[in-house]
Amino acid sequence: MEKLKSFLSNRWLVFVAAMWVQSCAGIGYLFGSISPVIKSSLNYNQRQIARLGVAKDLGDSVGFLAGTLCEVLPLWAALLIGALKNFVGYGWVWLIVTGRAPPLPLWAMCILIFVGTNGETYFNTAALVSCVQNFPKSRGPVVGILKGFAGLGGAILTQIYAIMHSPDHASLIFMVAVGPAMVIIALMFIVRPVGGHKQVRPTDDMSFTFIYSVCLLLAAYLMGVMLVEDLVDLSHSVIIIFTVVLFVLLLVPIVIPISLSFFNPEPRIPEEEALLSATLKQEAGKSEADANEVIFSEVEDEKPKEVDLLPALERQKRIAQLQTKLFQAAAEGAVRVKRRRGPRRGEDFTLTQALIKADFWLIFFSLLLGSGSGLTVIDNLGQMSQSLGYDNTHIFVSMISIWNFLGRVGGGYFSEIIVRDYAYPRPVAMAVAQLIMAVGHLFIAFGWPGAMHIATILIGLGYGAHWAIVPAAASELFGLKKFGALYNFLTLANPAGSLVFSGLIASSIYDREAEKQAHQPHLVHQIPGSIFQGIPGQDAPKCHGAICFFLTSVIMSVFCVIAFLLSMILVRRTKIVYTNLYGKSRSSGLS
Repeated sequence: MEKLKSFLSNRWLVFVAAMWVQSCAGIGYLFGSISPVIKSSLNYNQRQIARLGVAKDLGDSVGFLAGTLCEVLPLWAALLIGALKNFVGYGWVWLIVTGRAPPLPLWAMCILIFVGTNGETYFNTAALVSCVQNFPKSRGPVVGILKGFAGLGGAILTQIYAIMHSPDHASLIFMVAVGPAMVIIALMFIVRPVGGHKQVRPTDDMSFTFIYSVCLLLAAYLMGVMLVEDLVDLSHSVIIIFTVVLFVLLLVPIVIPISLSFFNPEPRIPEEEALLSATLKQEAGKSEADANEVIFSEVEDEKPKEVDLLPALERQKRIAQLQTKLFQAAAEGAVRVKRRRGPRRGEDFTLTQALIKADFWLIFFSLLLGSGSGLTVIDNLGQMSQSLGYDNTHIFVSMISIWNFLGRVGGGYFSEIIVRDYAYPRPVAMAVAQLIMAVGHLFIAFGWPGAMHIATILIGLGYGAHWAIVPAAASELFGLKKFGALYNFLTLANPAGSLVFSGLIASSIYDREAEKQAHQPHLVHQIPGSIFQGIPGQDAPKCHGAICFFLTSVIMSVFCVIAFLLSMILVRRTKIVYTNLYGKSRSSGLS
């Protein structure tokens, strides 16, 4: 019985359950697969589909309500609300597309897509808040893996859809409505912060290595399965076997909490217990914490400039000596300690305090330009691949989902090496990701042979890396206390970027080129793989050739370069912060 209690309160069980929850938090990435059936069923043009895409992005990113409810409600209640919103929103869309419910105007369809996708914000917030609190010393790997599974959700749901063997693509919308809701309700009581286990354990490295191995195996397996299903006409039985193996791989990480709870329980280290208790007491004693904050502020003001140039270990000694002198002087009344006006970077910020910091806005606008351009590709992937002559758009939706996953896992892993081993600012990894995306956009712009395959790899990796690096960097620069609110504000960069790139630029240019081709019918018949069908004027005009997204992709490539420059400015501004956060542990490790 004691071991069962230990298992149910094991932070690794919470982490594994959060991984499964996050695999349902990527339904927005399936929009490229469901938008063609919505477009044909409701006779929408590309601009109307783009508006639905913006509504989807807003739903995926406007998480203020989710962040607030996660602070005042139990996390299971927040997860339940998210599951119900997902079910109602996409369930109603499915009823309309299949003719079971009367059609609604475009604005009402936008609301339904918004509500359905907004359920993801509850899944994201609950999973990230609980696991970052359970693993405060391993933020990069935790955020990268969790956000990675959100990115992989599209490929997982596409594979499950394959076993339904339905020629009706509207059934994918039904699966999006029902599947995630069932998973969340099953796991909602497990995902929560658990007390006590907040110190780094000797087995953590081995456990994370095992999780990373499963992630890589899962991504490689899904990639192989998608390619085989695309190239070979498989029987339904083989597809079912592929899907069963997928579920087995998803279940494998549960061996970690089982092993740690039943077969290899770790005794709690007394020194760590004392450290944790002291930390909790200090957090509870507000006046003591305030005094320490004031002294820290005074130390920052009083220390000589040359202290920052010393080696990390020596710098820590000098600061500790100065802090001790200030404590003594303040106790004797010789120094009147002034109260600072707000926290410094690396401490706990409220959202209001963060909004007046230049670093916060550098993160926001760099994320807006980088992830916004990537999201535009994800939302328009069906039309992009069709315009370049590819018939099967689902393979690219699955591919970008897999590379998005690897970008998130890899972004968390490599950015953690940067900060842990070199005490260098984490945003430098984001700058690299943005350069990779700039190259990917150019491949789509020029429509070179194999352009879509290479572009989905580069843009998927770069876009995914943003969502592993940004939450971890925000928690380091602005603290964990209000992490939910800070994270949900930063996610607004996604719909803002999508509104500009997809809603205004991409759709307008696409429709303009489609109109040109519609008035020159001979151009359509010369293009291989043309999908103009039906009676002229009955369907919305479609565009063919690299010209459809050439200008859009060039613009997005330029904006990715601008995002790279913003990230490098952030790197320069936060060097001292990361030196203070990680320099001490690095120097002690070297010694």
